[in-house]
Amino acid sequence: MHQPDIAGELARRVVDAVAQLTGQQIDEEAAAIREAAPEHGAEYQSNAALALAKQLGRPPRELAQEIAENLRVEDMSEPPVIAGPGFINLRLREQWLEARLAFLLDDERLGVPTVSARERFVVDYSAPNVAKEMHVGHLRSTIIGDALVRMLRFVGEEVIAQNHIGDWGTPFGMLIEQLVDEGWAPTGGAAGTDGGAGHSIADLNAFYRAANERWREDPAFAERARARVVALQGGDPPTRTLWRQLVAESERHFREVYELLGVELSDADIAGESTYQDELAEVVEELEERGLATLSEGALCVFPKGFTGRDGEPVPLIVRKSDGGYSYDTTDLAAIRRRTRELGARELLYVVGAPQRLHFEMVFQVAREMGWINGSARAEHVAFGSVLGEDRKMLRSRTGAPVLLVELLREAIDRAAQVLAQRGMEPDAELARAIGIGAVKYADLSSDREKDYVFSWARMLSFEGNTSVYLQYANARARSVLRRALSEGATPGARIVLERDAERELALALLRLPAAIDATLSDYRPHKLCGYLHGLAVSFSGFYEACPVLTAEPALRDSRLALCELTSRAITLGLS
Repeated sequence: MHQPDIAGELARRVVDAVAQLTGQQIDEEAAAIREAAPEHGAEYQSNAALALAKQLGRPPRELAQEIAENLRVEDMSEPPVIAGPGFINLRLREQWLEARLAFLLDDERLGVPTVSARERFVVDYSAPNVAKEMHVGHLRSTIIGDALVRMLRFVGEEVIAQNHIGDWGTPFGMLIEQLVDEGWAPTGGAAGTDGGAGHSIADLNAFYRAANERWREDPAFAERARARVVALQGGDPPTRTLWRQLVAESERHFREVYELLGVELSDADIAGESTYQDELAEVVEELEERGLATLSEGALCVFPKGFTGRDGEPVPLIVRKSDGGYSYDTTDLAAIRRRTRELGARELLYVVGAPQRLHFEMVFQVAREMGWINGSARAEHVAFGSVLGEDRKMLRSRTGAPVLLVELLREAIDRAAQVLAQRGMEPDAELARAIGIGAVKYADLSSDREKDYVFSWARMLSFEGNTSVYLQYANARARSVLRRALSEGATPGARIVLERDAERELALALLRLPAAIDATLSDYRPHKLCGYLHGLAVSFSGFYEACPVLTAEPALRDSRLALCELTSRAITLGLS
């Protein structure tokens, strides 16, 4: 059984006190429990009396005093203190904190509960394009999406990951025709191997550039490529075989990146644009039956309610182009339809860059009008900003091209190895990878996802500040103390005693992990959990400096070893 978080428990007690005093039933949000500023001599405060006093027409400080008198918190808090215009300040009892910490020692989840009612989520993230190498533009979607999937699964939600890769459309005509001209046999060779004539498409970007250049400059090639599009869409077996080889080579590259990043996406999670091709005509037919699709300048369009341009005219989603082809608007509608109808999802999360905001708002509105998302299912665009260089422009290579993700990650590992060497440590490839990749991921996650952030090697690999390296170093310190204690025959105690302020501050930080995860998932912002972890590491640093562990008398030593153990577990769990 998992203990409720501190703020939630205090909120419930304020709700009871208000009901007993006034007969009114407020919710836990109206209990307005907040962490108190250190100068108030308390850890938490309730601001419930301020809003309630307006409703009742009473002085807020007087009402706060009466709520405090009815507040049953003797077991967990010192007597409430009224401050300012009507704040109720609460300082937790040391015995209560000690008991909570002892509970955590036996709880592998460190107090984090699982959800009482499980929901099925579909999380759409990463989404690279076939025949192009992944670049820095794919970094945020991949990292943020993976972090949210891990957290949702940890709290007990059912999560279906979807990697909506770009594997269909007009460009594949030129790409497949390029394969043919390079000697690839439609029936021979697996992707990434000899395709029948000793050729490879391992360098995806060079392959794409070559095909694109020929498309622009060689009319005969362009004509053959257009015919290939028709053959691909018509299911021509040799063309489909070449297409599958092209996709498979790209997927091999995606796997390499995901493995480097430590991301859990697998081939089973891929549901690219091609997945929905057989459903697009049905989607359009349903839109027409509901009277939502109308012809406009030869194209079939849907005009979702509430969207107009600068001229006041409705803005369309094109669901069937004038040439009879379908758009990615149609594909996105088909994906929502399948995810709610067939996969039974109740929460759809799209981890996609902020520039796509209007597109998703319009697609979601059409899906609502069709009833695909309704009272029992909803969709949310988890938007994020861009990765900038230190010149505050889009991060690019020296040539002006997007930075390739594989190259960025390998550079991260190399730079981490240099940092270790500068600190006089022996070369360790696995440690360099943990530090380098961790630095890249944490720098992204610790930034508010909706804002742009500046990519800085110096900052992300620093041993100071809100970096993964600082957290990893704090964890290494805790583990070092525990190893030394074990070598001397000491182990963490089952009872924790809080004698000093630094111990109390660390205890409070440890107990706030459940609230941090809850806050993070409330609006899908991983930087909240990162902020918590940094605060925990700072508290541990203060404890480490102020409270001798191995030289303390045995009972106190074992108590402090238990605090080291809990800190290490919390940092490890949080970073994972």
